[in-house]
Amino acid sequence: MPGKSTSVPRITKFTNCRLVRGSSLVEQDLWIDALTGKILKDQEAFYELHLSPDETIDLGGRILAPGLMDVQLNGAHGFDFSVPCDTKEEYDEGLKMVNRGLARTGVTSYLPTVVSSTPEVYWKVLPSLGPTIATHLPHDGAESLGAHVEGPFISPGRNGIHKIEVLRAAESFNDIIHCYGAENLTADTPIKMMTAAPEVGNMMAQIPEIVRRNIIYSIGHSDATYEQAVSATHQGARMITHLFNAMRPFYHRNPGVFGLLGQSERLRPYYGVIADGIHLHPTSIKIAYNAYPDGLILVTDAMRLCGLPDGVYDWTNGERIVKTGARLILEGSDKIAGSSATLIECVNNFRRWSGASTADAINAVTVAPARLLGLEGVKGSLEAGADADLVVLGEVDDAYSGATLTVDQVWKFGIKIHDTDKIAI
Repeated sequence: MPGKSTSVPRITKFTNCRLVRGSSLVEQDLWIDALTGKILKDQEAFYELHLSPDETIDLGGRILAPGLMDVQLNGAHGFDFSVPCDTKEEYDEGLKMVNRGLARTGVTSYLPTVVSSTPEVYWKVLPSLGPTIATHLPHDGAESLGAHVEGPFISPGRNGIHKIEVLRAAESFNDIIHCYGAENLTADTPIKMMTAAPEVGNMMAQIPEIVRRNIIYSIGHSDATYEQAVSATHQGARMITHLFNAMRPFYHRNPGVFGLLGQSERLRPYYGVIADGIHLHPTSIKIAYNAYPDGLILVTDAMRLCGLPDGVYDWTNGERIVKTGARLILEGSDKIAGSSATLIECVNNFRRWSGASTADAINAVTVAPARLLGLEGVKGSLEAGADADLVVLGEVDDAYSGATLTVDQVWKFGIKIHDTDKIAI
């Protein structure tokens, strides 16, 4: 947490702003404390604690929202979480560079995602990808909330661009331990979420133990039938990785994994949606959202090419990826190779395509992921006591796209770290 500094105002009051409250934008002030890194209850701060703002910021009617959260991010700015460096120090430097870059796009916390790899890769990179709350400083940028291991326990027929040679099937939990490393599956595991196909090997029987270790089990890269998907939720699955992509297609006699959105509320999992305009048709997104609005979580699935110029780039398995704008394709095929869109771009697309309110579109990258991760009241919230991770969003009229949200300021633990007029990190 930040310490008190003479150069940083301790108490900041935001006024003339619209706060995200439920499905609405409400005109209301907000107070934050840079000493504790938390949002304050303004009446209590003024009348009981006798605090007064060191700085008052008039936001001119702009939106003040919680910092954005991305639960599926493979890399950015040329750095790939799935590629070990020669030394841990070099790898950690790459992480710092990504964290600062992400913060400039409004992302204040995320799950660094490792795609299907050999055990040796997991053993090397996972120790660096765990939650960083204990040591994270505001100007470090975006904060890791724990790793997302996407594979290698996935279906060879739904692998996308995951290398088939590294895929595995778990017959016992020891197979999972060997793959990720025993030290990475302890009580304070760096792994926060695991994407796996429940129908592969004996994975279905391993879900309860995965969940017991405080790891979110997500169904993904799977050829599961509807019945198998339902069984997985009974075992503890709580998420679907990039809905519609790399899974059995919807069919009227067997709705597959998508059919889970029609289950009772108790069994409906959260689901990730990549709203980059490439992975999914806008109508597919609208159908999913209308089926289960509260479960939708926008993700980027962004790769290390995010933020780099167009061209042809080497990938982790010796193959190459062609980048054309936000579109990433495995060279020589029509396979989509992740995304290079930013999370705020996905929010803007989703808002246009789904008909969701501006507040609900923002909730899909704040409130919903916080609930999934068990961080309600800590992240993704503007309630008193939550971390003061904030974004100030402007709105501009784009002649082609219409109203578009822009990231004007980013605050981490109550300290401003990015401003469109002056970059602080």
